[in-house]
Amino acid sequence: MRWWLLTATLLMSSFAMADPLTDAAAHFEALQSYQVTLRSVDASGAQQVIRYFYRKPGWIRMDFVKPHHGAVLIYSPDSRRVHLWPFGLHHWPTLDLAPDDGLLRGPRGRRVDRSDFGVLLADVLALRAHGSTTPLGHTHVAGRAATELEVVGTTDSPVSHVRRFRIWLADDTLLPLRVESFAANESRIETVDMSDVQADVPFPERFFTP
Repeated sequence: MRWWLLTATLLMSSFAMADPLTDAAAHFEALQSYQVTLRSVDASGAQQVIRYFYRKPGWIRMDFVKPHHGAVLIYSPDSRRVHLWPFGLHHWPTLDLAPDDGLLRGPRGRRVDRSDFGVLLADVLALRAHGSTTPLGHTHVAGRAATELEVVGTTDSPVSHVRRFRIWLADDTLLPLRVESFAANESRIETVDMSDVQADVPFPERFFTP
């Protein structure tokens, strides 16, 4: 066997044993909090920029930059309600909404209470369970070392509308730095950049208080 083929075989074998996606899900379960700037672009070119904050067991805060600049929402896992301030935190009016309220749902029906990295990784793993994973090697995203993976599902995929994910996991935290989703016809659904993610952030005591 040629040396390069042997090396590639060993690397692929090592990669398969490591299973970065399962490790990433385990790392998410172990962390207590994170913050990230979500920069998304959909198929139409529409952009969103949201400063996103998460603390277990499920507190979520979103500070909107684009669109709806200045709007803030906080989801409480205790009450399972969302408080929304369209014109800035604690500025009138304040809306008290269910997390599945149509006013809060994104263009792809994503719920506020199912918007964290744990849900994303669960979707990718669900797609893999009905498909396959291809390692695409090591690279960098915004200067951060990352592992790139492609996950392709089958026609009976349980992940709504998504047939393929391409995901970049940070080598240090295993948190996602970027994800791209594609439909069955190979059209791009969305690209989300998360390259400034920070894990286990010590938030102020009342940071998630409505």
